[in-house]
Amino acid sequence: MQSCGTTVYSWSEAPDIPTVVDWHEAFGDLHGASRVSVPEPRAPWSGRLERQHSRACGLALCASGEEVVSREARHIRSDPRGTYEFLVPFRGTAWVEQGKAATGITPGSIVLCDIDRPLTFAHDDGFLSMSLIMPADAIALRSRAAAEQPQLLSGARGLGRLVRQLVVTLQEERAEFSETTFDIACDQLLDLVCLAAEGGTDSAPADQRSSVESSIRSYVRRHAADADLGVNSIARALGWSPRYVQTVLPGADTTARDLIRRERLHLARSRLVGASWKAYSIAQIAHSCGFGSHASFATAFRREFGMTPGEARRGHGRHLR
Repeated sequence: MQSCGTTVYSWSEAPDIPTVVDWHEAFGDLHGASRVSVPEPRAPWSGRLERQHSRACGLALCASGEEVVSREARHIRSDPRGTYEFLVPFRGTAWVEQGKAATGITPGSIVLCDIDRPLTFAHDDGFLSMSLIMPADAIALRSRAAAEQPQLLSGARGLGRLVRQLVVTLQEERAEFSETTFDIACDQLLDLVCLAAEGGTDSAPADQRSSVESSIRSYVRRHAADADLGVNSIARALGWSPRYVQTVLPGADTTARDLIRRERLHLARSRLVGASWKAYSIAQIAHSCGFGSHASFATAFRREFGMTPGEARRGHGRHLR
């Protein structure tokens, strides 16, 4: 099991440890090139940065002194990140400005920002927060509202409160996760973030539903025989989230479970009459198409086609497409 990489930076006022300059380098390595200003550059500096990361996602716990971070167009050109950050403050106050949006941030609020758009972020001394770092395309696929402008959400109730609790749990339990499990957890957490940004609605953008549905159907048809085919494997393969897949299919009068079952039944029927499968029993064909039980396969087959698998094999189903 490959675990996520963990990096811990720690600064204090001891004279034999790194300076504020080293802190800014570590901060830039995590969040991207930027201009950082502090009230007293030569004064003793204290801070802590714990970073958990996979190839796709990142989680960072940060505590430090007062500073102002400006990520300008020149920084973005030289160091594009292709990420969004979801910031959950636990202590202190902060302020963020991006485009025409500007807002204060306290422990009762949470904010989502595009790191590849110019922004200014400032916080007071002793500010403690958690950042969830996610790929920008994962945001764009889920929520146009979240992708277009910074999102300030309430962490005191509803989905915002649930998201805040899950971020804390993810940070506390991160050492127990493999890289794959960590990414899945981050992905599902992002579903809730984007759902909250959409105002709590649970629907995929209407202008994307048709193409998304077509891609899902095509993938299921090609992989109907895969034993682990399900919502999670479909979403992972196509680059979407399980929730996103599940919001699209009901609009097409089906579900992932029904779609998979139907495609497997059609695959089984083609194998029952196929010359290359004559040597295989009906039970073997059922198993090859992802059915765990011969009895459940026979019941589903009869319901779908109006005949038994044996009748289909003997040629009674040739008139069916």
